[in-house]
Amino acid sequence: MKAALISTFGGPDVITVEEVKLRDLQPDEAAVRVEAAGLNPLDLKIIAGYMQQVFPITFPYNPGTDFSGVIEAVGAHVTNLRPGDRVAGRTAPSAGGAFARRLMIAAGDLCVIPPEMSFEQAAALPTAFGTARQALFDVGHLQRGQRVLIHAAAGGVGSMAVQLAHHAGAYVIATASARNHELLKSLGADEVVDYRTHDSTDVHEIDLVLDTIGGETLAKSWSVLRPGGRIASLVEFGIKPQNGHAGEFVFFAVAAPFLPEGLRLFQGGQLQIITDAIFPLDQTRSALEKLATGHARGKVLIRTGG
Repeated sequence: MKAALISTFGGPDVITVEEVKLRDLQPDEAAVRVEAAGLNPLDLKIIAGYMQQVFPITFPYNPGTDFSGVIEAVGAHVTNLRPGDRVAGRTAPSAGGAFARRLMIAAGDLCVIPPEMSFEQAAALPTAFGTARQALFDVGHLQRGQRVLIHAAAGGVGSMAVQLAHHAGAYVIATASARNHELLKSLGADEVVDYRTHDSTDVHEIDLVLDTIGGETLAKSWSVLRPGGRIASLVEFGIKPQNGHAGEFVFFAVAAPFLPEGLRLFQGGQLQIITDAIFPLDQTRSALEKLATGHARGKVLIRTGG
């Protein structure tokens, strides 16, 4: 089968697409014909070698965690899934495997997707939805009526977070370039700030900042918090409380607990899944280059072709 591989650390240019042999199916696993895979910033960090202490990999490594597809076979101990089921899931980052035509994964990491959901929509869901959900509520403790500032809100996690915060009854302030303002308002943002022309520190009395950028943006974000406010950061491992404000890194590890909720919201018309571009498997390098620009609107995806 075809799979994207790296044999050294680096940028998207180290990706090759080659024929590989699929390993044997274990009793608690399912064999999935991958139809689509979702790209995440974590993929770029793993490929670059930045995550070896957290998610160690060995070469050759097949990148990618988020995927959707069709079950082709199940192991002897699997009773809740069967061949032909349409599913979505997330592999462990150290294992990877999503940027490929087929993969093996523990059956417990899969969720059956509804018939009205496309494979592309399903592949966009696991990490983006789960991270947004964890950041806003598990780390950020967001409550109805609170004010939340979401940086880079048009991205994969940001677009999910805007919708989740809106449905939770929060007042949502989003930062994005001008071309994405109407999109974000349609997703539920109450205010949208153009980060290219306005300083995000112009906002005030924020209960929660969702930091998806780090660096100077994170440094400035402390000043917009009300007393007792907090920052949930997706990028700054070493974030620490400042001046009475809480700060915590969002360590997202497992998607399975969050997927059923995301699927229910999608079926109920309460969750839009925004996609930017879809590339074939042979153009995985180009897909990663697109993601690396940092300006994707929603999710960048790979269509494996089955």
